[in-house]
Amino acid sequence: MMRILDFDSLSPEAFLNRDIQAEEDVSAAVDEIIREVRERGDAALRDCTRRFDGAELQDLWVSAEEFDAARRAVDPDFMETLKEAAENIRRFHERQRHNDFILADRSGIVMGQRWTPIEKVGICVPRSPEAFPSTILMNAIPAQIAGVQDIVIVTPPRKDGTVSPEALMAAELAEVTDVFKIGGAQAVAALAYGTATVPRVDKIVGPGGIFVATAKRKVFGQVAIDMIAGPSEILVLADGKTNPKWAAADLLSQAEHDPLSSAVLVTDSRELAKAVQEEVEAQLEALPRREIARRSVTDNGKIIVTDSLDKAVEAVNRIAPEHLELCVEDPFALLPRIKNAGSVFLGRFTPEALGDYFAGPNHTLPTSGTARFSSPLGVDDFMKRSSFLCYDRPALCACADRIADFARREGLEGHARSALSRKESE
Repeated sequence: MMRILDFDSLSPEAFLNRDIQAEEDVSAAVDEIIREVRERGDAALRDCTRRFDGAELQDLWVSAEEFDAARRAVDPDFMETLKEAAENIRRFHERQRHNDFILADRSGIVMGQRWTPIEKVGICVPRSPEAFPSTILMNAIPAQIAGVQDIVIVTPPRKDGTVSPEALMAAELAEVTDVFKIGGAQAVAALAYGTATVPRVDKIVGPGGIFVATAKRKVFGQVAIDMIAGPSEILVLADGKTNPKWAAADLLSQAEHDPLSSAVLVTDSRELAKAVQEEVEAQLEALPRREIARRSVTDNGKIIVTDSLDKAVEAVNRIAPEHLELCVEDPFALLPRIKNAGSVFLGRFTPEALGDYFAGPNHTLPTSGTARFSSPLGVDDFMKRSSFLCYDRPALCACADRIADFARREGLEGHARSALSRKESE
């Protein structure tokens, strides 16, 4: 049962257990997997897939024939849902494009900034029990908008060596045809270092369990990564007029992900707190993944009662949740006061599941309190900035003495002479 706690009695450390460091045995296992993939390439990938996924693979790559079969297999009505979701995601992320700029307002000086896409990106897509089409759309579409030329998807196969048709159709909608039937730490290693079949990429994005998260941490520097994702989180901030059935359903929508997931209700109504506590118990009985969800709400779930909405907002900003629902009369009045949250869902008719699949904003979000300093996945994550500058001779000579003085104050005579050499050769 979810615990009911008073906000004023909680220490800053008491809100959530969010240590996402791997245990030593996991870290050692990931080290060994990475070593095997680097040394044995595709053979190691086949061995790992047999060992961890129970699938015997001849080809690691999803063939054109498998895409053809997927088109025939996917329900036409769901295909329309995928298309509408893809369009919503595309429409939102198109607005994230950046413009280059040039400053040329001083004689003899031109400088500016330009954005260029990362060339090769790998997307990790978990399977639980099927590969997630939503993850493919949310990761591949922003990469495509950014202009990434080579996008690769890796996802664990089913035991029969196939990938779900829905996932393949999501990849096709995102114009990705390079899909590989590998997952876990071995997939991260393959993307980071390359094999005969799997291309080496410049950046790895996408969620996964502790083995994927640990592998991403270990290969960072060899490649870029998006973030180290922890277990899923939801925080519902609700006033006393919120329907407790809705609040409970929203909490369980994240609790069913993983026993380590965190579902938190913050409210200024003790009556609502008790009603939601009871409703969670009632709804758990009918939930197919109830054992997972029960462990989550028992171990990590909390109902925090405050004496005002002001204190409730303070609790939100301390927790910095991945998903935040503002189930209050005027959510837009509270929004400017929310400083730390991955994605904010406003009003009583905006459940978190809307953002997971359909609305358009990205569902790859900062977890474990990292919303204090990081952001949802977006077009920026697939681009990089370069600055440029050009001085003509008179412009350089006008400031060369100042540059040299600056350099010498830092003890760097070579820098000073570099700047002065142009002036002295007049």
